[in-house]
Amino acid sequence: MLPVVAIVGRPNVGKSTLFNRLTRSRNALISAYPGTTRDRQFGEVHLDGRHFIIIDTGGITEETDDVGKLITKQALRAIEDADKVIFMVDARSGITPEDKMIAETLRRCGKPLTLAVNKTEGMDPAMGVADAYELGLPSPVALSAAHGTGSSELIARLFPDASETTEAEDDGSQPGAIKLAIVGRPNVGKSTLTNRMLGEERVIVHDSPGTTRDSIFIPLERFDKHYTLIDTAGVRKRGKVHEVPEKFSVVKTLQSIESAHVVLYVVDARIAVSEQDLKLLGFVLECGKALVIAVNKWDGMSEHDRDHAKATIDRHLDFVSFARVHFISALHGSGVGNLFESVNEAYESATKKLSTPLLTRLLQQAIVTHQPPLVHGRRVKLRYAHPGGSNPPTIVIHGNQLNALPESYRKFLAHFYQKKLNLHGTPVLIEYKSSENPFATKR
Repeated sequence: MLPVVAIVGRPNVGKSTLFNRLTRSRNALISAYPGTTRDRQFGEVHLDGRHFIIIDTGGITEETDDVGKLITKQALRAIEDADKVIFMVDARSGITPEDKMIAETLRRCGKPLTLAVNKTEGMDPAMGVADAYELGLPSPVALSAAHGTGSSELIARLFPDASETTEAEDDGSQPGAIKLAIVGRPNVGKSTLTNRMLGEERVIVHDSPGTTRDSIFIPLERFDKHYTLIDTAGVRKRGKVHEVPEKFSVVKTLQSIESAHVVLYVVDARIAVSEQDLKLLGFVLECGKALVIAVNKWDGMSEHDRDHAKATIDRHLDFVSFARVHFISALHGSGVGNLFESVNEAYESATKKLSTPLLTRLLQQAIVTHQPPLVHGRRVKLRYAHPGGSNPPTIVIHGNQLNALPESYRKFLAHFYQKKLNLHGTPVLIEYKSSENPFATKR
């Protein structure tokens, strides 16, 4: 399981800016006003040879209003879920009573802690961190999240050994088994579906000890194929709407997604697709995981309701159109057996061996089908393509001025390769490698 790092601190010290910097995204909303971030934000970091999940949190405050209490509760939950914590303070405003209160809270939680002093741009680093020593915490790191300075030192301080973030834990699964994570919001029928899949013509099924984060790995053999079902045991039952928005352990779900070869995402047909579904599916796509979608509780719905649900699902899930969609009833078992066919297909597509001659030939066909747009009045040249990895299939394309191509053309190429290579259930990643001009530096 990937380690989890939480960023905490009082409002407006730059937590979301650091989150966006490390995840190389703009997923966290940033403004100059305190309290912009309220709910936890989750992302994946690949930086300096380290790989981990990071959580952005709202500011921890002593405010007594309902919203302030909920924001603080979310942040404290993130600390509880995390393996390590980044405590961020502001070099320009100095150490405040709120900082001291948070430091005391972090001391009690006993988690490995890295102190980051942000907004040190234009300052002598030693002077920027001087005030932070009064917190009595480990030696601080000078940082400018906005400019990116100090990020590498922060990562190295968090994980002195890069292998700490990449070594796989022994989950007791059989070598060669397809790891299948069953994921979805609370109360969509994941547990019912898991039980139904385990009871379907099973040969060997036994519980395996979970990891320290309480995920359960369940080996299963079906028709001479081996699987490891990853049960997201940390998912909580949904409570009242006005309480904390996220009623399940997101961290455990994200770790299950990261550990899987294929994600089986379960949607409730009666509720269709929620914002929470879109966030989790976005993380699946970001991780490049093979995907199968199961629309559960299909039994007992009228024809009108089924048509409405299909239209809603088609509209909202267009961004994962590569995934097979199955309409099932986990309770009664209808359609469940067909899920294994799509899981096998998705895994085989994600791990398919590709060759340079084939990819280059298809690239030329793609160019004939749809010429790349002009850049500064000149046609971009795409010369050849070769495989860059699997799970997800990665295709590296060489040429000149490729970085000037619009994102729409990258999507066209991904869709073209997906169709021509008959890849179902997996995204296709297109990477560009632009040729250097040998005369660019000569006069």
